[in-house]
Amino acid sequence: MTKSNAFIHWRATARQFFKFGIVGGCGFVVDTAMLYFGIYALGLGRIAAGLFSFPFAVTVTWSGNRHFTFKHAPRTSATRQLAKFAAVCAIGLVFNRGTYSLLVSTVPFIYDHPVVGLLAGTGVGMFFNFFAAKRHVFGA
Repeated sequence: MTKSNAFIHWRATARQFFKFGIVGGCGFVVDTAMLYFGIYALGLGRIAAGLFSFPFAVTVTWSGNRHFTFKHAPRTSATRQLAKFAAVCAIGLVFNRGTYSLLVSTVPFIYDHPVVGLLAGTGVGMFFNFFAAKRHVFGA
């Protein structure tokens, strides 16, 4: 790969990562809403509510990434693609909800304000999820 081609590839990847972050921000809003719904409406504990909210965020982010971030990627069956995206996110769950669970379990401030732990977990999982989804889900 020439120096010029490498720069073009890097720039395209950076643009996709930025779009992935925008979609992730939308997913974070849904994740947060469902987290608090789980805690206060359903009476779930902090960790259970974090697991409850996760599939909602996955569904929103898959749709956003399919139609915005990777809109030029080869199209496959939506059901198959969602399943692959969910599998990637399930691996990312270790990073994402692992960080969240550790923080809400050990830091009183974050227990009182679980959205902070959710944000930290989202940040940690974002890099893995981007590169895994780019390669294994969207083939972009």
